[in-house]
Amino acid sequence: MLDPLFDFTGKVVLVTGGSRGLGYQMVKAFATRGADVIIASRKLENCEKVAQECRDLGRRAMAFSFHAGRWDDCDALIEAAYAEFGRVDILVNNAGMSPACPSHELAENLFDSVLNLNFKGPFRLASQIAHRMSQGDGGCIINISSSGSLMALPMVVPYGAAKAALNAMSVSLAREYAPLVRVNTLVPGPFLTDIAEAWTSDRRKSQPVALGRPGRPEEIVTAALMLASPASSYTTGALLQVDGGPR
Repeated sequence: MLDPLFDFTGKVVLVTGGSRGLGYQMVKAFATRGADVIIASRKLENCEKVAQECRDLGRRAMAFSFHAGRWDDCDALIEAAYAEFGRVDILVNNAGMSPACPSHELAENLFDSVLNLNFKGPFRLASQIAHRMSQGDGGCIINISSSGSLMALPMVVPYGAAKAALNAMSVSLAREYAPLVRVNTLVPGPFLTDIAEAWTSDRRKSQPVALGRPGRPEEIVTAALMLASPASSYTTGALLQVDGGPR
């Protein structure tokens, strides 16, 4: 029996970047708790593998290939989601990237790519889906930011800046589309996802946070479920840090 506080039976959840890392963990958590899911990322094959895992749980699942930084692709994803399921109840804007580069050497096209993927695309998805939600029964949007939006982040300045913009966007959208639509921000710190494969062995064991270590991907799950839960109906415009504590 599902806990009624975290029962998503009948809900439709769209997760961008849902084929791996934190996105994958959130997709599986929602599907395990009754939700039908849409997994969207660049590589259709990877999305389809996750979709099949969710179908094996008895859920409806759709895989969709798109570029999260392009408005045309975002619009195509929205149309496909509504054509298949008729609605989106929960949107998780999770896709993002953070290539390292000295700021004075950063090329304009890379700068644009980082901002498009981490801010422009998420804005398009959130604003368009929030509008549709507000015309219906409402819904919930969770924007996945980064602890880098709240601290100095040399070598990936555009990424931190784009995520800071995402934080501000969430607060404003929460007010614009209230009361039927809740918009919150989830702020992960260092997690052992595929990005950590490039870390040194020491960084994979230890991080300069209060808990002293990086997070395990599954440790993002309860925060996402809490923000999406109907029991959190009085929580909007919030910023929830899941980052191992103060540095």
